[in-house]
Amino acid sequence: MSLRLTKFQKRLCNELQEGLPICSKPYDDLARYLNSDEKTVLEQIEQLKKLGVVRRISALINYRALGMTSTLVAAHIPEENLQEVAEAVNSLENVSHNYRRHHYYNLWFTLQAQKSRQIEVMLSNLSGRFGIDFHNLSVKRVFKLDVRFDAESEEAATGGLLQDVEQVPVCERVELDENQKRILSGLQNEVRLTSEPFDFLCDEGLEREDVLRIIKELIDKGVIRRIAAVVDHHKLGFVANVLFAGEVPQDKIVEAGEKLARFGIVSHCYERKTFDNWPYNLFAMMHARSMGEIQHVINRYTEAEKIDSFQLLPTVAELKKQPVKYRF
Repeated sequence: MSLRLTKFQKRLCNELQEGLPICSKPYDDLARYLNSDEKTVLEQIEQLKKLGVVRRISALINYRALGMTSTLVAAHIPEENLQEVAEAVNSLENVSHNYRRHHYYNLWFTLQAQKSRQIEVMLSNLSGRFGIDFHNLSVKRVFKLDVRFDAESEEAATGGLLQDVEQVPVCERVELDENQKRILSGLQNEVRLTSEPFDFLCDEGLEREDVLRIIKELIDKGVIRRIAAVVDHHKLGFVANVLFAGEVPQDKIVEAGEKLARFGIVSHCYERKTFDNWPYNLFAMMHARSMGEIQHVINRYTEAEKIDSFQLLPTVAELKKQPVKYRF
């Protein structure tokens, strides 16, 4: 059930997801944009955090720019083993997301590492420990990575309009100097709800102007996508969540992926590797206020693209959602 928020809280929630201005007093800058004042904005953000609508405000880091690789892992876990296996997966610090889904493959999690070989070793260790196959669905192509939920609009996401797709984050590794590493390390923590939230990064010869310049450099280089709020979409009314997996011929995958990515209810869209008895190579995470909205988009899309073979994996439970902490 979604929470009853004021019009101002809804608009604030949307702007926080777009990202904080990179300046000495970002909340004051945001307040002027919202025709308000800094004190009110800070109080309302604190209230949104207490309500659980805003999980955190922090740097959204592009792990690819740090030379990291990531994969999606699927496994069939017998019910009697599910809690033990989920706890073991959650204990891995490089697991950022873990979900139980309504499907034969009922456990799905994302895993990062510096090299693909490290991922293979971690999955092999899990398999050896539990006697369960963990299937590695690594990314071949990214079509969309844009998690922003509209708190203001309560219209169905299926009205025929398609959203523009945010530019896909850069994939090349970016070399960082020591100051950039220090700033990036600090920005992995929550941005404080104070008038000058970036001042805590000022030390060891770095003045405020230096810190702001370096943050902007990290954004320009594609290491930081933005400094923004991560929200609890359930509390905004997006209670229907489905992982779509479709089987698309290789010569049509780019066109099909780009079209799917433009739907407003799609937050993530990838081409992924397949495995035995799993021919589905196009993945999309879909969020809406009702399952009917999602089904409408799926029906429309699969009919238009002539996709007859696909799977729907509704979210049953969120088992872990925590950003990976990077060490420099």
